[in-house]
Amino acid sequence: MDNHLWLLAPLLALCIMSVSSKVFVSIDCGASGSFTDENSIEWKGDNDLISSGVAHAVQPNYSVSRVMDTLRVFTTRSKNCYSIEVEEGEKVLVRAGFNYGNYDNKSTPPNFDLLFDGNFWIAVNASELKIFEIVYVVKKKDISVCVAQTNPGEFPFISTLEVRSLDSQLYSKFGTNHALLLQSRFGYALNQTIRFPLDPYDRIWVPIRTTNLVNLTSDASIINVNVPDNPPQAVLKNAVATQNTSQFINLGFNVVDDPFRYPAYINWYFSEVRELNSSELRSFRIFKDNLPFSLPIVPRFGEVVEYFISNLSLTTETIFSLYPLGDSTLPPLINAAELFSIRDALSNGTNNNDVEGLASLQNVFIVLQQWSGDPCLPAPYSWEWIKCSGDYIPRVTSINLNGFNLTGPLPDFSKMDALETIDLHNNSLSGPIPKFLGTLPNLKQLNLSDNQFTGSIPRWLSRNSKLNSTYTGNPVLCVNGKSCPGSGNNKTPIILGVTIPTVFILAIAVVLVVRHRRRKASVPSHSGDTSSLSGGMQGTNKGIVELNRNSEERFYRSPTPLLSEG
Repeated sequence: MDNHLWLLAPLLALCIMSVSSKVFVSIDCGASGSFTDENSIEWKGDNDLISSGVAHAVQPNYSVSRVMDTLRVFTTRSKNCYSIEVEEGEKVLVRAGFNYGNYDNKSTPPNFDLLFDGNFWIAVNASELKIFEIVYVVKKKDISVCVAQTNPGEFPFISTLEVRSLDSQLYSKFGTNHALLLQSRFGYALNQTIRFPLDPYDRIWVPIRTTNLVNLTSDASIINVNVPDNPPQAVLKNAVATQNTSQFINLGFNVVDDPFRYPAYINWYFSEVRELNSSELRSFRIFKDNLPFSLPIVPRFGEVVEYFISNLSLTTETIFSLYPLGDSTLPPLINAAELFSIRDALSNGTNNNDVEGLASLQNVFIVLQQWSGDPCLPAPYSWEWIKCSGDYIPRVTSINLNGFNLTGPLPDFSKMDALETIDLHNNSLSGPIPKFLGTLPNLKQLNLSDNQFTGSIPRWLSRNSKLNSTYTGNPVLCVNGKSCPGSGNNKTPIILGVTIPTVFILAIAVVLVVRHRRRKASVPSHSGDTSSLSGGMQGTNKGIVELNRNSEERFYRSPTPLLSEG
């Protein structure tokens, strides 16, 4: 069901615009350094913003402007992205420009896809200069704009990228879960393009040519533009009208996409160009397909009426017209118009746990930082070294970093609990195998072979009967009962440390016993002194018995006479 409404600015209020200046980014892709253009917009090169792609310049005969004369071309990976920090929940205008300019002398402009925040934006046909604009509310703390290759040998590129913060009330009649793709924005009877600083939001209003209409200029020095979408005064200074009240205005739109697939969002702006006397009246109505569509519209001098339509389905046969009402003494007029298509619902992006886990890998391994944008979305353009589920909020189910020349220990990516396959073989990863790998509940395949891992395999991995794991090619890793150098499993030094002192003590004890027995054999018999001798021998035998009972202390318990005789 379509929504439409006309809005009249308050009579007395002056235009006081609250313009957000949080984000105002202008990137001159393929250029280095910075400069300020004729509109006081500062442009910066992208050398420090992206690590992939190659800078090029258009051929001289394709020169358009300084920012459109350079471009960055991407010959590797399925998608390449720019990331720009914003505030979560902020409404932004994002604009991307493309000028092929026969930079490669092949005269074969490519076709490719333009993406934003894991969403499809538009298919780019670079046969002529193109500028695309989209308005939406961001769901995270940064936005990503990506170009993605769709055909072999056709390399995507980008010439300019702009991001502008918008006030929340702008273009707010369609909800926050959809994006508006600009199809046309123009001012009638303009003699030049209007943008920043005349439009503080830097919307681009282009002149539109009309036939059989009269160009009008407003006498108002100030026009109150305090309506929800805040059109700039400069656009409302001009208008077109029919020559008399017997004629009507056909409202046509130049479209750049397939707008009939998506519902439309339309703004029309009307402002009277002069003070009318009491006998004059300008009154008209919007007709759709020759049927009345709006309430009567009566423009006011020094003010603006905004009439909008939201969620309206259009066809190739749809016609809008302005017809004067019967009591109108003046013909209908119009100052400006905007046409958007309302895109499909915005994605929420890849699961946050997986995004954080992948970020931990990228923070440690520089080679992985070449990938940016949403890891899984849109579905045809996930990162080459991961696989994702088909859920509305996709999960990363596989990591394949075989042969990426990764070095050093693995970081903790335990939040990625949907992983089923991890292939890290043929790298130079070192340190112990992280224990968190054994806690991943869905892990089925683990390949850590041909690395430099040390220590032993964590118990939770080795005892997981559902896990198919490979560890070969790690020369210092304890596998299948192999001793672990430096791991504490080699007990030879401890055994020697105990054995050698014990053998030494036993040897001394044996020598002392033998010596004692020899002396006993050489002692002469004395009658009448048997008891004394017997007592001495009993004491000696008692000492030997105690030795046998306690080998640890036998040396220290030997009878004192054995040490003093001789």
